[in-house]
Amino acid sequence: MGVRRTIREALTHVYERRLARALIGADVPRHVGVIMDGNRRWARSIGLEDVAHGHRRGADKIIDLLGWCDDAGVQVVTLFMLSTDNLRRPEPELSALLRIIEDVAIDLSGPGRRWKVNSMGASEVLPPETVAVLKQAEEDTRDRPGATVNLAVGYGGRREIADAVRSLLAEHAARGTALDDLVEVLEVEHIAEHLYTRGQPDCDLVIRTSGEQRMSGFLLWQTANAEFHFTDVYWPDFRRVDFLRALRDYSARHRRFGE
Repeated sequence: MGVRRTIREALTHVYERRLARALIGADVPRHVGVIMDGNRRWARSIGLEDVAHGHRRGADKIIDLLGWCDDAGVQVVTLFMLSTDNLRRPEPELSALLRIIEDVAIDLSGPGRRWKVNSMGASEVLPPETVAVLKQAEEDTRDRPGATVNLAVGYGGRREIADAVRSLLAEHAARGTALDDLVEVLEVEHIAEHLYTRGQPDCDLVIRTSGEQRMSGFLLWQTANAEFHFTDVYWPDFRRVDFLRALRDYSARHRRFGE
């Protein structure tokens, strides 16, 4: 088994280098969204009863992913870490997952890191201590030169759009704009300016691991013209070769942008 594994890893490394060479000069997505699915199933597949081990292993994969994105020239990475639906998960799994998310934010904002952290989601549904950690990570990384990393925590796509519309209405109410006047001038761009990702390019590529082929409410507005890549690999087992395959598929597609 050891010899077979060594041979398999060597062949994978050769294939990985071939993929990397093929991507030189290829179109690169500016904004990559990742639905990091399969942590619990990964834990159970190796006989672990405590699924928190799967979440921890998945969190450890994030730094690798961001390094691969840096190498490729990706400008924005959005990580779907916790949906509003996930908040209904039983204890102690939910508490463990929230602590892991806090650890990720602290790690990304620590010394030696280059990324700008941006938390996105409905902060009012999260514990105050989690919100405080996410906000501190944003503050500590505000002036960093690297790629932007959106941590989608307590996130729901429909809720984001509702929040954007609510923010837009509140802004115009403060200006004294009459509702009839707002209806006359309202454009798509006005709502986009109030999304959690305002000022960022729309998502070009969404990667979902674990074999599921659905969006689960992820970036509903920002993925209107995105390309999608689904892989059967559980997130903790996601490798650079899997990421390069996603980039290869993206670069090979003729993007129509709704035309």
